[in-house]
Amino acid sequence: MEPEEFDSDVLRQFVMAFKKGKLKPIVKSQPVPKSNKGPVKVVVGKTFDAIVMDPKHDVLIEFYAPWCGHCKKLEPVYTELGKKYKNEKHLVIAKMDATANDVPNDHYKVEGFPTIYFAPRDRKNTPIKFDGGDRDLEHLSKFIEEHMTKVSRAKEEL
Repeated sequence: MEPEEFDSDVLRQFVMAFKKGKLKPIVKSQPVPKSNKGPVKVVVGKTFDAIVMDPKHDVLIEFYAPWCGHCKKLEPVYTELGKKYKNEKHLVIAKMDATANDVPNDHYKVEGFPTIYFAPRDRKNTPIKFDGGDRDLEHLSKFIEEHMTKVSRAKEEL
């Protein structure tokens, strides 16, 4: 609840809207990027569902913190990964500053930085966490190709 003015009427309206299920959660979010054309898509709280949960795309998402040394070291590798897969129509390489944005889905737990998940297009609520491998181009590519949803040529031509 973020009221401009607070009194008993505002509280009553809020409680009634809550009981009727008409409230939308407040999601902490940076502004939506004006341009998002780079090899790595920028996700913010307000665009998480539209990008990460999009059933048309597999998505590799990195949750990072701008001050994290491991994240800074990963950034050029992650950009290279985005360039490598830029022609894959059904794959999105994305990143989200998890210190400035809420992750509005409980299936994506961020407990350290960087945290990387692969969200297959047909299993958005069971993402696969990248765990235990080197965060280099070779291992990240192998992880993507191991979990990427295969699209048949016949479907693609339709």
